[in-house]
Amino acid sequence: MAQMSYLDAVRTALAQEMRRDPAVWAVGEDLGRGGVFGQYRGLVEEFGPARICDAPISEAAILGVAVGAAMLGTRPVVEMRFADFALCAMDELVNQAAKARFMFGGQARVPIVVREPIGMWRSSAAQHSQSLEAWYAHVPGLIVACPATPADAAGLLRTAIRSDDPVVFMEHKNLWGLEGEMPDDPDHCIKFGAARRVRAGRDVTIVSWSAQVHVCAAAAETLAAEGIAAEVIDLRTLWPWDRAAVFASVGRTGRLLVAHEAVAVGGFGAEVAATVAEQRAAALRAPVRRLGAPRALIGYAPPVEDAVRVTAPMIAAAARAMVAGQ
Repeated sequence: MAQMSYLDAVRTALAQEMRRDPAVWAVGEDLGRGGVFGQYRGLVEEFGPARICDAPISEAAILGVAVGAAMLGTRPVVEMRFADFALCAMDELVNQAAKARFMFGGQARVPIVVREPIGMWRSSAAQHSQSLEAWYAHVPGLIVACPATPADAAGLLRTAIRSDDPVVFMEHKNLWGLEGEMPDDPDHCIKFGAARRVRAGRDVTIVSWSAQVHVCAAAAETLAAEGIAAEVIDLRTLWPWDRAAVFASVGRTGRLLVAHEAVAVGGFGAEVAATVAEQRAAALRAPVRRLGAPRALIGYAPPVEDAVRVTAPMIAAAARAMVAGQ
């Protein structure tokens, strides 16, 4: 195991996949200078501009070209720069890539990976800070990955690149500098729909994904000091999502709290909460709870931005109340 940042982990995994398979290539804005966050740094020097392709500022054109190229047999990795900007290419992704295999009776496939940096980051304001994973989880035909650690980001990216279906790969901007252990195996892949148990516990299950996993882990540390053992589950992918792991955890704890950075209204936490309430009601010792951001725009000023965050103290307080029967 080597220590590596989240950013370096995904860059390394992409380079390994490009060496392994000449059909893999990347396209997006500013890739030739390493990408806006440095996640493509050094790749154009190794693979050249024919495989690390700079594109004009047109998300619809970028994704449209990639969909066509994927249907002709290549495996594009599409950089959307910010998840917010990817909305300019919603038709290409949702109406074309997601539906092509079904519409053509299995004769076509669209093996693309659409990388979308998500989340609040350095006062980026309302148009650069959104977490829109629930939008894509709602669309049949799309796989949605939200890795929380360097190792998971690398393993899921390899799986995504090798998949024959379109994958929306959502990387939280605040995770770029996160350090963690990275398997040395260049073929280390993580199966879609396989959750990770971050922490074992007996009193309450806390489910999350992406950067919010680390906030939940911090809340669990606080609760442990009070004698409350919280089990933390990282879904890793939202579609498919690991119902079995969540059900098993709830079967042990009898309580479920889902926490995410995205707006609570229509958030994916509601899907998890409803599924458990419908299918495992007998195991529950308390009503299911979920925490998400208010339905409000994200401000530029740090205090305004902080006002919509789901924090570790909020998560700990909700879990504490559930255990106390409040």
